[in-house]
Amino acid sequence: MKTIYEATTTAVGGRAGKVASDNGPIDMNLSVPKEMGGDGGDGTNPEQLFGAAYAACFGGAIQAIAKGKKMDIADDKISVSATIGFCESNKGGFLLEATLDCFIPGVDVETGEKLVNSAHEICPFSKATRDNIKVTLNLLLDE
Repeated sequence: MKTIYEATTTAVGGRAGKVASDNGPIDMNLSVPKEMGGDGGDGTNPEQLFGAAYAACFGGAIQAIAKGKKMDIADDKISVSATIGFCESNKGGFLLEATLDCFIPGVDVETGEKLVNSAHEICPFSKATRDNIKVTLNLLLDE
């Protein structure tokens, strides 16, 4: 395996602390949501950060699959919304779950499902979560 890129981000103070990337773009406070016993402050949380990263990476995977198939899809119109659930495990501890709502304009159901399922095979976040957390894939259609 050849490493193409590495990113370093540091969290100080746990869920109510601060996160920052070594080169500056990420520099933000964290807050614990009220639903998790926190103050619900204006900071972000790990689930939002993970969702943003997963959605962006998954969208890029859809774009890569479409490009490889020489499909004419507007890259800037593809959208992925990730909903990340923080769950209490029946066996103790906590787990995550993810729902990815994927919108690919101008494709039929069969083509869209093939793109989404193929993206799930190549996306590094999907590979990292496979068989570890429940991931639900949804294709959203033009109305």
